[in-house]
Amino acid sequence: MDNKTAKADYTINDLIAKRWSARAFSDRPVEKQKVMSLLEAARWAPSSSNEQPWRFIVFTAENNKEMLEAARSVLSEGNSYARKAPVLMCAVAKRTYTHNDKDNRHYMHDVGAATAYMFLEAYNQGLAMHVMGGFDVEKARQSFEIPQGFEPATMIAIGYYGNPETLPEKPREKELAPRSRKPIGELAFSGRWGSTTSII
Repeated sequence: MDNKTAKADYTINDLIAKRWSARAFSDRPVEKQKVMSLLEAARWAPSSSNEQPWRFIVFTAENNKEMLEAARSVLSEGNSYARKAPVLMCAVAKRTYTHNDKDNRHYMHDVGAATAYMFLEAYNQGLAMHVMGGFDVEKARQSFEIPQGFEPATMIAIGYYGNPETLPEKPREKELAPRSRKPIGELAFSGRWGSTTSII
């Protein structure tokens, strides 16, 4: 969809400009090789002390239909559109460093970086993807047998793009609306917090 290409104020890579969080998924299965490419992309993300605190639990009908249904069941009602996606993942974050067992205060940041790499590769592979914070964390922890020391971070829906007209009204409105972002002046400051002088 042309209206989803970012209207960037400065030059950015085309892959970044065209990536967006789709909600309309086809039921077409995703090839295993493409799923593995997404995980490979995430594997090469940067992390504090190269800890790589991310883990991804993958759910597909081909792998285990019962567990895919369990993954669908943890999604909030507001994310019910994602239940149609043929691939769901739970991104999980390890809270401590492996080498000294001390708290890693960067663990969620690093999982976010890995997910962003995955997101770009999904678009590169011709796939749609949506990352969701709206899910039952404790139900996910129990259903997916996530051990202590690890935190369920997000649920991820992956698949081929479907027909937005099949979405409920509110998700459909969001799906069809142009993308928008805050201006750089609200997000980046020069030298000190809140400075509105030129950054460079």
